[in-house]
Amino acid sequence: MKKDVAHNIPSIDFDFRQLEIFCRVVELKSFSKAADAVFLAQPSVSERIATLESRVGTQLLDRLGRQVVPTAAGKLLYKHACLLLDMKKHACNEMQGFLGTQKGKIHMGGSTIPGEYIFPKILKKFRKKHPLVTVTLTISDTSTIEKRVMNGDFELGVVGSKSTNDNLICRELWKDELVLAVPFDHKWADKKQVTFDDLSKEPFILRETGSGTLKIIKEYFKLSHAKNMDSFNIVARLGSSTAVKEGIRSGLGISILSLRALDTELKTGIIKALKIKDLAMLRKFYLIRDKRRNVSPLCQAMLDFLASTSEK
Repeated sequence: MKKDVAHNIPSIDFDFRQLEIFCRVVELKSFSKAADAVFLAQPSVSERIATLESRVGTQLLDRLGRQVVPTAAGKLLYKHACLLLDMKKHACNEMQGFLGTQKGKIHMGGSTIPGEYIFPKILKKFRKKHPLVTVTLTISDTSTIEKRVMNGDFELGVVGSKSTNDNLICRELWKDELVLAVPFDHKWADKKQVTFDDLSKEPFILRETGSGTLKIIKEYFKLSHAKNMDSFNIVARLGSSTAVKEGIRSGLGISILSLRALDTELKTGIIKALKIKDLAMLRKFYLIRDKRRNVSPLCQAMLDFLASTSEK
């Protein structure tokens, strides 16, 4: 006669706080970083994870040197934990909307130009309409922002080039122009335009791979049948427009930058803006979101606000 052992199998259980802490450890690959993110001491985080592993009945995380990675069971739980936490957030936001209280947090990403030079200026208007909403804006390159919107880290992103990913909805927001930027004492400072041949002879500063600005520059250069950028005298690749501007001011080289990023420098005269002959480099910034995810009331409020600022 077979012995009934079903009653000996412990039931699996966990709570939302344990899942939140577990997800932060997986994402940050560190107990100490996760502790900072969830506002707990590291021993408390370790204790919560140990309790979660006990309740689940298996090890969820492996410690590989200084890095923490999920086990096979951990990967499975992480997938479902993200969905559960997203559902909880959505439920809370919908209840707040139903009760007429627009309160909460919006975490979004912005590429360098919109993130540093456009969004901070218009955020004050959003705060007037939604004073109880806190906006966290993470600035990175366009490629990284797209990936993090897809991963669910950000509900929304604003980037400097149109995405080709079918899962991302893109909406045009603001216009921009790229110009050649040189220091005030450069030999071209009094010129209005230069040719492509002129560019290839000068020390040139580029943005990093993944930058929306760099992507647009390359696209325009292809359209104009200009020389390949490999023929340029590239002296540096820098990770932000601010760093590029400092490089220009110090005499490291010249570069192509957003006109929006140069507003202060052009007004003070420390940098001069020139055109490239027979080429107007215009572009737009785009609002992106993952169409596979639900739009929370707070996210919808930000969507509506940004749509109202569009420069179509």
